[in-house]
Amino acid sequence: MFVDRVKVYVKGGDGGNGMVAFRREKYEPMGGPAGGDGGKGASVIFVVDEGLRTLMDFRYQKHFKGKRGENGMSKGQHGKGAEDLIVKVPPGTVVTDEDTGEVIADLIKDGQRAVIAKGGRGGRGNVRFATPANPAPEVAENGEPGQERNVTLELKLLADVGLVGFPNVGKSTFLSVVSAAKPKIAEYHFTTIKPNLGVVSTDDDRSFVMADLPGLIEGAHEGVGLGHQFLRHVERTRVIVHVIDMSGMEGRDPYEDYITINEELQQYNLRLLERPQIIVANKMDIPSAQENIKAFKAKLQNEYPVYPISAITREGVREVLFAIADLLEVTPQFPLHEELPDEKEIHRVVYKHEEEEKPFTITRDPDGSFVVSGDKIERLFKMTDFSREEAVRRFARQLRSIGVDDALRERGAKDGDTVRLFDYEFEFMD
Repeated sequence: MFVDRVKVYVKGGDGGNGMVAFRREKYEPMGGPAGGDGGKGASVIFVVDEGLRTLMDFRYQKHFKGKRGENGMSKGQHGKGAEDLIVKVPPGTVVTDEDTGEVIADLIKDGQRAVIAKGGRGGRGNVRFATPANPAPEVAENGEPGQERNVTLELKLLADVGLVGFPNVGKSTFLSVVSAAKPKIAEYHFTTIKPNLGVVSTDDDRSFVMADLPGLIEGAHEGVGLGHQFLRHVERTRVIVHVIDMSGMEGRDPYEDYITINEELQQYNLRLLERPQIIVANKMDIPSAQENIKAFKAKLQNEYPVYPISAITREGVREVLFAIADLLEVTPQFPLHEELPDEKEIHRVVYKHEEEEKPFTITRDPDGSFVVSGDKIERLFKMTDFSREEAVRRFARQLRSIGVDDALRERGAKDGDTVRLFDYEFEFMD
């Protein structure tokens, strides 16, 4: 089964907890703190494996969680960091954050790596908190929570040449003739329901990868027919080969077919029409094709080269393969979905003014209690060991330093009011 779009959940491992411990060796009455730091949590890393051609494996496993780091130990020993979780993906995979729409990674080359969910750092042991004023602190941090996110994986095939055209115009037959690929071929529309890849070799020992993309129809960019599922694969191709049924057997005008398919490509991605295009006039072995190709060329006005062929008799196939290979030699790669061809070697730094994200927000519940929330607050909360009074006091100081106390006063909080953080309730004291 060919799978080219999946949604998965990834979570980096939490950091290990720091430890509160003290030296208790003989003849060391004032041994001091000896609690070690926790280990780093495992990150979830996607790595390109050129042996993969589909996202099929992600249909059966959709959750990827990194392991937690080890907790700190006594005698100042640090916990062991967890090994990163490696997830293999096929070349051409685009990873997008489902919540923000941000493209996290565009994975193309074999062995290319991208950290998708970062593991949390280990919590600090009480050795780290010793000061001249407090030489024996009873405070340590819990491990930082690992990053978690829902991501969409979208596979865009890395083919040099993409075959586009209406259903049943002979794309699969053409691919089967010029390569060893064995696509399903039948006399009905939408025979091809998944992209087929084939390696094509010319008589002068040049080779390239060709993809037969399922038939497009009018409205494909809006989700009509099957073609909309596979338009994304055209984005990666360097040369578009437009296969047209020149016989007109299905009652359609070949030139109208050509206009319609190009319109669908333009509506999906305007830059697709910048790609070099070759028109293959197929089914020339049928008598009506000779008249149709004359009318077609008159309307086309030399916009793109037209190569008449018959995939069944193989007439003209050798010439069109030479033309495709020649065009590929002068056509640049299109490796990144946002990179323009002439900007490949240009590096720019763009500075944007972005408002700093607020560390917390305060709302009111119907019962009158104040609710404090926010990513930074949540991280501080989860890294605090509430079983130790000194750690609780430190957490209170941290809230005060980032302005929570002042913000509560501005919202009208008074002595004795309830302040809720997640599942815990605190009493506000001014």
